Amino acid sequence: MNIEIQGLNKIYPNGNHALKDINLEFGTGMFGLLGPNGAGKSSLMRIIVTLMKPTSGVVLVDGKDIQKHRKELRSFLGYLPQDFRFFTSLKTWEFLDYSGSLAGLKNKKERLVEVDRLLDQVGLLEVRDRQANRLSGGMKRRLGIAQALIGNPRIIVVDEPTTGLDPDERIRFRNILSQLSQHDVTIILSTHIVGDISSTCQSMALLNRGELVFSGSPENLVKHAEGHVFKLNLTPYEYEKVKERYNVISTIPNETGWEVQIVSDDPPEYESSGIIPNIEHAYVYFMEHKLHADLFD
Repeated sequence: MNIEIQGLNKIYPNGNHALKDINLEFGTGMFGLLGPNGAGKSSLMRIIVTLMKPTSGVVLVDGKDIQKHRKELRSFLGYLPQDFRFFTSLKTWEFLDYSGSLAGLKNKKERLVEVDRLLDQVGLLEVRDRQANRLSGGMKRRLGIAQALIGNPRIIVVDEPTTGLDPDERIRFRNILSQLSQHDVTIILSTHIVGDISSTCQSMALLNRGELVFSGSPENLVKHAEGHVFKLNLTPYEYEKVKERYNVISTIPNETGWEVQIVSDDPPEYESSGIIPNIEHAYVYFMEHKLHADLFD
């Protein structure tokens, strides 16, 4: 499905301008929305799933204004909010069964098969009879992921999905989404975790303080950081000076002090060597160095 966002603004009653003239377009596959907390990601997600109206602008799904076709959109939408919670004492399988009925799975027998398949996929089959509100934090997050996937939605929106998951669980979830993205599904993944984007998304956008800073592929984002990432070997005294002036990405102790990676517009005054950037370097570069509009993809 094709999603087009045109001139989207969201201004809250307190005057907070959460989204500022956002223009984006993407189709099937995995689309990543990256940015720090407070960048406007959750506001954009809530507008896309029709839980909130924009102050101005429109979101079109296959050319249809979602605000005018809310019921139709929700019939093929899966959503995992950032603050996903339980307000019932249903067992784990009962909660997912209820979610499945809401998603349009009317055949009870087929729905229960799908419930157990998804519980197994997210690693919760062994606790299917435990009350959902007694699951651990990470397990609740996984159950939230399962309820977003039930019913085979054509658009899946997940807001900070790997929050509370350990590294193994995070990898499991990314693999699930990667597999789904191969089947004519549009997946919107909102996160502040750079690794979630680099390993799963074919295209992405970067938000900062409500503004679109970048849109394109992760590879193109990385290209903008080429020539701006440096490795230095520093004494403890030099390190204290460097961290005051530059954006330090990593610090590794060595025999003489520290091996440090920094992001900078220009080569540092200390002896250094350039290194090939990754998406984390590029993310820091965009966040800390205000790029002009001619760098947008």
